[in-house]
Amino acid sequence: MTDTERAVDDASHAPRARARNGGKRWPGRRRPVRDELGVLLVLALLVAGIGIPYPDFLDTDNLLSTAHNSIYISLMACGMVFALAMREVDLSVGGGYAMCLVVGALLVREGVPPWLAVPVVLVTGIVLGVFNALVTTLLALPSFIVTLGTLMLYRGVGLALADGRQITDLPLDDSFFTFTGGDPGGVPFALWVLLTVVVVLAVVLARTRFGARVRAIGSNPDAAEFSGIPVVRTRIQALALSGFTTACAAALALAFYGAGDPTLGQGYELQAIAACIIGGTPLAGGRGSVVGAVAGAMILSVVAA
Repeated sequence: MTDTERAVDDASHAPRARARNGGKRWPGRRRPVRDELGVLLVLALLVAGIGIPYPDFLDTDNLLSTAHNSIYISLMACGMVFALAMREVDLSVGGGYAMCLVVGALLVREGVPPWLAVPVVLVTGIVLGVFNALVTTLLALPSFIVTLGTLMLYRGVGLALADGRQITDLPLDDSFFTFTGGDPGGVPFALWVLLTVVVVLAVVLARTRFGARVRAIGSNPDAAEFSGIPVVRTRIQALALSGFTTACAAALALAFYGAGDPTLGQGYELQAIAACIIGGTPLAGGRGSVVGAVAGAMILSVVAA
């Protein structure tokens, strides 16, 4: 059975197939695990290679700071994995990140409690992702072209909403900023959020019917559609997920920076894609690794440190 046939069959009969195999995973799914271990090994060797000549690099505070610097790219990469795995690309995440950040800052400045502004930010990200998918589908254009356009559109909207300036005068004594933007227990709260997202999305990609459909479409879109897999609906869901993880990054950035800067996020889309590729998600689609993408983002952060 080829990878394409396996992915399509898995998407169509995932629960029944697992039952026939005593709940065991398909053999083809072992490859992402090997890729993840390889990327994690590279990350460990890189950290050790820098830490030996520069021992201060291995200081706990420095390592946490380096990890924190990768959080926003990591979250975007978690959603990007699903898009790339089904041969789509979301280049709009940098602009969407800035726009969601501005929307959240404006709401808080206008008196909306920060904890209530967060759901609005998340919904905004989902809407942006759905818009990308609808335009891609209705105009029958590659998502690369569509999201390149919406990248500039979303950034422009963010700049217009912010009047080209940083949004400040936020209630920084609110628990949203002190807790979410802080480091309770000595570990940045954002790292716990990232860990939760990674665990959930790794399970979604590897163990759910949606994840199987994403991989099947990426392996062979025509075969997937012929087998009855809803390609359009899955595309909308995947790009909406990319928008959601981007909005999560924006909400955490708002808490950490305590301001809404419409110029943030420039180049984040390319870094997120690079993190996915380093982590074992090919541009050709068909497979992906959420854990690998985050490890890839951390490798980029370590190199830049």
